[in-house]
Amino acid sequence: MPMEPRRNEIDEMIVHEKMQAALEYQNEAWADGMADGIEPEIIAEASFALAMRETIRIHGEHGAEAVLDALKARLLAGEFSPERQLQ
Repeated sequence: MPMEPRRNEIDEMIVHEKMQAALEYQNEAWADGMADGIEPEIIAEASFALAMRETIRIHGEHGAEAVLDALKARLLAGEFSPERQLQ
């Protein structure tokens, strides 16, 4: 008899699915901007600015700093490198 997933595992799966959907929305917005002739550097900077405003609104400046620290660690670990193969 297979074990049912625990509550934490289900919550993690839901968050993962929402993250995948959010990334799809971001990819669509990025493609729309590029199709309208907006340079990728400008889209990236606007995306960061909006993300930081929302992060500060939700978590405050100290919380946003913690998010940036976590992102920096992920960056340095190579998570965002285009050459990295996701499995």
